[in-house]
Amino acid sequence: MINTSSYVILCWVNVGGFSLLVVLWSLISLQSVVSHPFARIAIDKTVLAVSDAAAFVEVSPSVLGSRGQSSEWVNVNISNPHPTDVNDWIGVFSPSNFSASTCAAENPRVVSPLLCTAPIKYKYVRYGNPNYKYTGKAILKLQLINQRSDFSFALFTGGLSKPKLITVSNTIAFANPKSPNYPRLAQGKLWNVTTVTWTSGYSIRESEPFVEWGKQGEKQRRSTAKTLTFNRNSMCGAPAKTVGWRDPGYFHTSFLTGLWPNSLYTYKLGHKLSNNTVIWSQVYEFKSSPYPGQSSLQRVIIFGDMGKDEADGSNEYNQFQRGSLNTTRQLVEDLKNIELVFHIGDLSYANGYLSQWDQFTSQIEPIASYAPYMIASGNHERDWPNSGSFYENYDSGGECGVVAETMFYVPSQNKTKLWYYVDYGMFRFCIADSENDWREGSEQYKFIEDCLSSVNRQKQPWLVFLAHRVLGYSSSLFYYIQGCAEPMARESLENLWRKYNVDIAIFGHAHNYERTCPIYQSKCMNNESKEYSGSLNGTIHVVAGGGGASLSEFAPINTTWSVFRDYDYGFLKLTAFNHSKLLFEYKKSRDGKVYDSFTISRGS
Repeated sequence: MINTSSYVILCWVNVGGFSLLVVLWSLISLQSVVSHPFARIAIDKTVLAVSDAAAFVEVSPSVLGSRGQSSEWVNVNISNPHPTDVNDWIGVFSPSNFSASTCAAENPRVVSPLLCTAPIKYKYVRYGNPNYKYTGKAILKLQLINQRSDFSFALFTGGLSKPKLITVSNTIAFANPKSPNYPRLAQGKLWNVTTVTWTSGYSIRESEPFVEWGKQGEKQRRSTAKTLTFNRNSMCGAPAKTVGWRDPGYFHTSFLTGLWPNSLYTYKLGHKLSNNTVIWSQVYEFKSSPYPGQSSLQRVIIFGDMGKDEADGSNEYNQFQRGSLNTTRQLVEDLKNIELVFHIGDLSYANGYLSQWDQFTSQIEPIASYAPYMIASGNHERDWPNSGSFYENYDSGGECGVVAETMFYVPSQNKTKLWYYVDYGMFRFCIADSENDWREGSEQYKFIEDCLSSVNRQKQPWLVFLAHRVLGYSSSLFYYIQGCAEPMARESLENLWRKYNVDIAIFGHAHNYERTCPIYQSKCMNNESKEYSGSLNGTIHVVAGGGGASLSEFAPINTTWSVFRDYDYGFLKLTAFNHSKLLFEYKKSRDGKVYDSFTISRGS
């Protein structure tokens, strides 16, 4: 999502039969732009409150994950004999030691602040007892996930703007903080390769990571994993390099090769320690990809801009990703009817607060551990001045693509250039990186044309283009004018979509849902809206950015090409029944019901 209140928009508009390039200066107050909840905490202004020995915070249980689970609810018992503020809050810190001694040395002549790291979550105490202001007592229930370190809970008064530390709780931790967690599947560069990436606290000096896997009921094999990580100096700026920094752990990726098409496999993650002890994860399962052109029932989920949310209601004043839990919940409930997932940019909205990436991978684990979870690069993953991103803004919070590119595998030729293709049975997906140059003559433009031109439409009739930013059509308020999109986008790409008969182009970035007619140069090329047959003569453009982040308003205009709009959270499902019929569905996250759909039928 765009993070500025004014910017230049370039649009192709159709006037009297001619296409004109219109340059606008949009002065739009973007309702969707909300600061990260941690950015509201005045960390550098934190001070110690007057000591009150009677105040305490006690947390139980003290040992988490004793049955091997990676998340657990805890009780936070709060007692403050002198409550002074309805905005008293609990901050959860991990590692538990968050004193000034942990601050990164910057200027020895400047006294370090009391607090130099953001909490991993926070919650107002009054949510544990509406009478807290009078009684000074409350009990909060919070959910913690394994984030490779211990936890402490700090009670603050003064709200978020003038925090004063009152007291700190006992320390609690998971039984094995380093255990392997949050597996994320992806398609490899070949159709019969699936990759597994996961997070742990084990470096390659401590353990040998691997995956044990095989068909159900058959002999299991082991595939070793490569290990990556990054450090504070890998970040490009604040807050990722300062108060948002947190040790990310280690990311391990294993390649499961030679898979039989459309077959069920089981796998588990392992770490062999120096004493030959093996640390195991639970057992997971996945279904391998069909071979290119294979005729079978193939179901694909697509959405953008989901983010993550807290099941315990913490960070409650955020109100930025309130739909993400519903989207996740609907996909989990329908998991056995899903083979492949595309999250087309703006993944976690961590925006430089690195603890949130663990929260995100935990939230998507039930999905990503079962079906390949393919990502596209968005502005909130990549953009930062002088970092190589096409857009020179601060949307990544200093991450500048490093975090997403390390934590997720994609079958690209270069992990810093997240354009790639996926052949999945009767589908060919061409995934562009809208945060890199896509203009004619660029390296990415050549890739896009190669991807579109090389597909055999007899074997793979369903050709779909994916990217984060709207490179086609949207009537969202911040695009403001009929037919507007990113600068130079359609000028560079629309002729390619037309030349190679791209069926559907799907984008995120605008936090709503919109579908166009089959369109070319702002003109509908087909008057049908529900049941298409044969050639479309244009490309159906879809905005599917309602995965969970706060919604984007539509402009108060009526376009000639917009078939369906919805100001709500939702996701797409594409179902290929065979080589001659494709079903497109838009489902709302609140109930999983279909609110828009169409079919494309062609001769086999």
